[in-house]
Amino acid sequence: MPKPAPRPDIASLFAALGEPTRLRLVDALSDGSAQSIAALASGLPISRQALTKHLKVLEAAGVTRSRREGRETVYRIDPGGLLAAEQWISAVSSQWDSLIDRLKSHVEG
Repeated sequence: MPKPAPRPDIASLFAALGEPTRLRLVDALSDGSAQSIAALASGLPISRQALTKHLKVLEAAGVTRSRREGRETVYRIDPGGLLAAEQWISAVSSQWDSLIDRLKSHVEG
């Protein structure tokens, strides 16, 4: 089993996810299967070259992983990248919850 990718830079991660085509690719890979560029390209109105660029952005951000299978490269979701996003969102949410609780105590007190 391949070693998990290092924790991605959060800004790069959200920048990668902030583009509609890349979100569609994440959605297409969200079932956990590994898919080739040809499979991912079906139904998308972009060239394979453009698709490959989007996949490389997702991989650099830690959202996907690729591997060679014969003559094809297949991509799959890297759960570590999405886990990093979830952890960041959770941490920010906790900070806001704490601030709201303090404001509520101050207003009610």
